Amino acid sequence: MTTAQDLPLTLEGVLANARPSLQKKILYSIDLIRKAEKMALRLDPVDGFYNTFSGGKDSQCLYHLVKLAGVKAKTHMSLTSVDPPEVIRFVKREYPEVELIKPRMSIYEMAKKKHIFPTRIFRWCCTEFKETSGAGKVTLIGIRKEESARRAKRQEISTDINGKRTEESFDQWSEHEEKMVTCVGGKDKILVSPIIHWTERDVWEFLNNNHIPYCELYDQGYTRIGCICCPMSRPRQKRKEIERWPHVKRNWLKTIRWLIDNGYINHNFTDAETGFRWWISDKSFAQFYADEFLQQKINFHT
Repeated sequence: MTTAQDLPLTLEGVLANARPSLQKKILYSIDLIRKAEKMALRLDPVDGFYNTFSGGKDSQCLYHLVKLAGVKAKTHMSLTSVDPPEVIRFVKREYPEVELIKPRMSIYEMAKKKHIFPTRIFRWCCTEFKETSGAGKVTLIGIRKEESARRAKRQEISTDINGKRTEESFDQWSEHEEKMVTCVGGKDKILVSPIIHWTERDVWEFLNNNHIPYCELYDQGYTRIGCICCPMSRPRQKRKEIERWPHVKRNWLKTIRWLIDNGYINHNFTDAETGFRWWISDKSFAQFYADEFLQQKINFHT
């Protein structure tokens, strides 16, 4: 049985299946990848690009564009210990060449080490489990401007060299590429975003028109298939996820109980369940307390 990674896609065939506007984006993305390969090979002559993968639709799209571009790249998926099992099974089945990178400690143990669980404001989970990958190399990422206001500010090339962050188009970057590439080392990063200008419609058309299988969770109502209980997910999404994957809630309850018992959470939580409900609510503790407890004391029938 042919896996997704082995589909015999050709650039001519892919373009023939695309509407004109998508054809232009495909060609532009592939051209960007090919142009960026020069600096990727300078930093890693053996593997070239450090290609990131999540098992989601955007990373799939990027994966196949890299294949169509015919460049040298090695694909990696950084696990977090709260990855949906369906996603991991999908990646192992359809993209067996992707290297799965296991975390050095679980997200629960990391929360104990940091004395706090990840939140929207302090989202250390991405820093610890995702953003450290590809350091010292040219890393391909599948982000799109359409996804969020924050990502709308991103450009084709993002660099973090010597602590200085820049966002540029490839043309702007190429003007000083020689100088910047020679400075890369240690934790410095060069990020290339080939599908930055694509829309969600573009991504789905690319996958569907080329008969590329995708994770089953999308057909079950999930619009994103990242980490379970991601701090950036809406409360309703988190509640849906813990109903499907109750082991994640159980593990977080144990972690929160530990944080309470060791004095790292001082919101006067009486139990871990209350702490967990606050965490997935996306509310400040003052608002959560008012909504959960103060309103219960008001008797509207007097």
